[in-house]
Amino acid sequence: MGFRVLHVVKPLMVVVPEIEAPARKVPFRERMLWTAITLFIYLVCCQIPLYGVANTKASDPFYFMRVVMAASNRGTLMELGISPIVTAGMIMQLLAGANIIEVDQSVKEDRMLFGGAQKLAGLFICLLEAVVYVMSGMYGDMNVLGYGNAILIIAQLFFAGVVVLLLDELLQKGYGLGSGISLFIATNICETIVWQAFSPTTINIGRGVEFEGAVISLFQLLITRQDKARALKEAFFRPDLPNLSNLFSTLLVFGVVIYFQGFRVELEVTSQRQRGNSGKYPIKLFYTSNIPIILQTALTSNLYFMSQLLYTRYPDNLVVSFIGKWASIPGSSQLYPVGGLAYYISRPPTIAAIGADPLRAVFYIAFILASCALFSKAWIEVSGSSARDVAKQFKQQGLSLPRKRDTAVVHELNRYIPFAAAFGGMCIGVLTIMADFFGAIGSGTGILLAVTIIYQYFEIFVQDSEGEMFM
Repeated sequence: MGFRVLHVVKPLMVVVPEIEAPARKVPFRERMLWTAITLFIYLVCCQIPLYGVANTKASDPFYFMRVVMAASNRGTLMELGISPIVTAGMIMQLLAGANIIEVDQSVKEDRMLFGGAQKLAGLFICLLEAVVYVMSGMYGDMNVLGYGNAILIIAQLFFAGVVVLLLDELLQKGYGLGSGISLFIATNICETIVWQAFSPTTINIGRGVEFEGAVISLFQLLITRQDKARALKEAFFRPDLPNLSNLFSTLLVFGVVIYFQGFRVELEVTSQRQRGNSGKYPIKLFYTSNIPIILQTALTSNLYFMSQLLYTRYPDNLVVSFIGKWASIPGSSQLYPVGGLAYYISRPPTIAAIGADPLRAVFYIAFILASCALFSKAWIEVSGSSARDVAKQFKQQGLSLPRKRDTAVVHELNRYIPFAAAFGGMCIGVLTIMADFFGAIGSGTGILLAVTIIYQYFEIFVQDSEGEMFM
């Protein structure tokens, strides 16, 4: 076979942490229990602060994507969230899709080596991000931290990355439901939505003491204000804090995404082994589910991360300025993109910002739609869900399309699958943009991910519970 890149990984497989696959089919209730334990461990890690940190008030490079990357709590073990795993997965899948790494998913050894290479890449990226975080002053000046504390913080972040990797693999190997990545994303986003709706925290931003939660603020304003109409208007449209219009926009997006989940084309398939036995093969509009938006988010978050760190070091460099220019607003240490590529691919914060810079809005919309469509089409080729792969699965299972020869099955599937992948990816992009412009809580990307993940878990729950009832 000659030399292959995956052969380099083979000697390193002995040091890669791995969850052994279950020797038996895990009962549904036991899978539910393991899923709950996994979620509990993640939530506990979200509350454990990093030891040795001197300061967490520096600008946060992941500020814009922190909720989506399941890393909403700064200065905790879950500081990096799922970012290293998602980034490693994106890089490895793109390398495989470009045939830089030759992998045959039908060969068990190739699948094992590719999975090991992806884990190694995830651990390396986790270590690299931890080092960059510490060296860039995210947790305080190096002179204040000292090298001992710096190494300790890096070790804690790396250990947390290993835990996230193993928790994700635990669920994917069949001990639990779904995947750890999806579970952590959905939990983080739902937590953000619930908190911003019902938070009892009080804040004063110049209008007096207000409750942060949109619903609690409604009752406060109606009780304390004499002019009830004005109080109601403020509860719906108050700036700078969560309001009821944001909450209703979030619920509207939830409903629209669930409605689109039902869009599908069902192809009739027949069994070649059992005459007269037929069924349906569904091709959903969201054929690649939430994968396009996860990959797009990973790409954007890493661009923001590198751009902000480079700009703080080399603000006068032309290449660095082209990638992104950053500045803070008065009263805050957080940096925001004000120029360069990072500025144009970031969503305009308000409707007024769209009018002030329509070119940014157009570029942002085009970037979201194009990246989601391209990632979606690329994903079907590297994930084993293209028309050719589905036709191969049909043949292995003894299935065929009525009145179609084996050679015509791929052609028939090609009429639907690439279109569903590209158009579905664009629809996901449109829904993301709409949610952002309507001001939905948790960002359009976050809401879309939460809905699609919750819907996937609902389908898994129904299928597994029904399957166990008939056993």
